[in-house]
This record gives sequence, C-alpha cells and structure tokens, in this order.
Amino acid sequence: MIFNYSFVPALDSLYDMEKGYGFAAAPAGSKNEELKDSWPGDYFSPIVPTLLMDVPNGNYTVTLEIGSPDTSAVTTVREGLGRIRLFEVKTGPGEITTRIFAVHVEDGVLKLAFGGAAPSVRQVTVNRVSSITTLFLAGDSTVTDQASGQFPYTGWGQMIGLYLDEDIAVANHARSGRSARTFIEENRLLRIAKRLRKGDFLLVQFAHNDEKETEEGAGPFTTYQHYLKQYIDLARSAGAYPVLVAPMHRRFFEEDGAIRNTHGEYIEAMRQLAVRGAVPFVDLASLSKVYFEELGEARSKQVFLWAEPGQYANLPEGAEDNTHFSEAGAIEMARLVAKGIQQSEADKLKQHLISNIGGSLI
Repeated sequence: MIFNYSFVPALDSLYDMEKGYGFAAAPAGSKNEELKDSWPGDYFSPIVPTLLMDVPNGNYTVTLEIGSPDTSAVTTVREGLGRIRLFEVKTGPGEITTRIFAVHVEDGVLKLAFGGAAPSVRQVTVNRVSSITTLFLAGDSTVTDQASGQFPYTGWGQMIGLYLDEDIAVANHARSGRSARTFIEENRLLRIAKRLRKGDFLLVQFAHNDEKETEEGAGPFTTYQHYLKQYIDLARSAGAYPVLVAPMHRRFFEEDGAIRNTHGEYIEAMRQLAVRGAVPFVDLASLSKVYFEELGEARSKQVFLWAEPGQYANLPEGAEDNTHFSEAGAIEMARLVAKGIQQSEADKLKQHLISNIGGSLI
C-alpha cells in the first residue's frame, strides 16, 4: 500500500474525520501509561495543539520544512507519546531547513506537535515506507513512554530517536514496574513477537524490578538469565538482532562520591549472558556510573526527577526521585545508550546512529 501526505500545516485547520487530518487539543493529559493515549502536544509547556493524521499502521518517514521567511525560529518537534525527534532547531530569518525522521504507528494515527521558543514548520510530508527497520524496546519505567499527565517524568525510550537516523523507527513496548519475568507473563513479549521482522532490533533493559522478586530460586544467575534468554531466542528466531542493555545506576552516592551499586549482581549476570550468547552488550551501568560521578551529588539531581512543590502542574507536592528521570535526564540517558551502542558489538545498529551524538547538556 502506498500512502503519501503533503500539506502546509495551519493551526486553524481543525481535525476533520473526512479529511483525515488536522489539529486538535486533548481535553486533558493522560495519567494512564497502559492506554498509550497521550498526545505529543500535551508534553509541551504550555500545551500546544497536536496534528493528527489518520494512516494505516506501519513505519513512515516524516519530512519537515522548518523555518520562517521573516523571523528567526526555534522549533522542537515531538511525535507519538511525547517522543522528541527534533530538539531546538534554530533557523534565521529566511532560512529554511529540511529534516527527516522515521515514525512507527500502531494505533492508526500519526501524531505530531510543534513547540519551542518560536516554532515554525512550513511543510509536512508523510510517506509510508515498509522497508524501514524497527527498533523494539522492552524494559521498565526508566525506558517507557511516560504518560503526558506524568510529565516531566520521562523514559529514555522517549528520547532515543534524537540519536537515530531516518531509516529506523522506534516501537517502545517498555512498561513501568515490569521485570524480565512479568513482561513475558503479561504477554508483552508475545506482542512484540507478532510484529518483529527480519532485520529489526530488540533492545532489552531489565533489573530494577527483577532484583525485588523473592520467589524461591529467583536471582541474577537463575531466573533473570533464564528470562532474558527468551528475549534473545525470540529475536533470533525472527531473524532480528537482540541487544542487552545493562540498567543504569540509581542516584545513590557513597561518602567518597562514588555511585553505590544497588543492582547487586544483576549487571554482571547480564554481562555474562551476553558473552555466553554472543549478544551485543550496551554497558549503560558503567556509562551512567562515570557520568553521575562526574556530575556529583548536587548536579546529578538534574538528571533525575527532583522538583520543588508547585514547580510542575503534575507534581504539586514536588518530587525527590533517585530512580526516574526528568526530560533533560532522559535525553542524557538516551545519549549514553547511543554511546554504549557505539562501543558495543551491535555493528548493524551502529549504522543507524547519527554521526554526532554530542556531549552532555546538563
């Protein structure tokens, strides 16, 4: 099936079912991560309208002409469940730049939102491209697409697209509170299995919740490795590529300024399984340890969700969270994941990274 959309976005063009596209404002932000019904415009502050386009499920390239003929512009673009795809693209008066990225659609609606200090998008072109590779994510709350009503809580899966080229789309199946075991028992891995194609990738990051499981025999070198192997076997049976991602550390410092390992032997268990199964291993644990220690105890709060009471509408009582990330922190975690992919043996996935990952923004 061939599907093409090309038009000049006008904010006064309201969504119309007959036309199949237009702007709309959600009546409220979603608090339910499971429903996956958040709109990207709700992740901006202030909230902006969301461009809705009715399309068949699949992978698409989105081509945007960004800039203004008269003024300077600063444009940030989000798609789907608040995923940032273009971050603060700056253009001068009369400067028009073309940017392309891939989007995975699984609910029949391609959603875009344009925000930033002075956003300007002159043309939107959408093409369905079945040959685009899909990057599937399996993980927990540190990876998931957090609901808009939970903003600024953000998972690194919402930000990883910033570091990928236009030939790969992200399908984030991670969910809060899940372990490698419960993800499988709830048929979430089965859902991925039904969509996984030859040449796709499956990134797997668990441990935060696995280490809380206390049933008989549970542990890093027993049940944890047993369930992780099922992800590996599934990917390979489909002709896809599994990649194991070691969990990032929590924000707990020792007296000497070193990061405390709250994951016990789970990191080493994943590493050994990766070696034994010849699976690419992204050492996000080591990368995050170095990064947090470089920032120090005070600055590292910017990575995690620390907020004063009233600072965010969704967090009226504030927050002191040493596990989950702010939006800026999720961008940094996604950057470290990209850096870890570069350092790993995931050669085919490396080909989809942008050329300049850059350094920390915090």
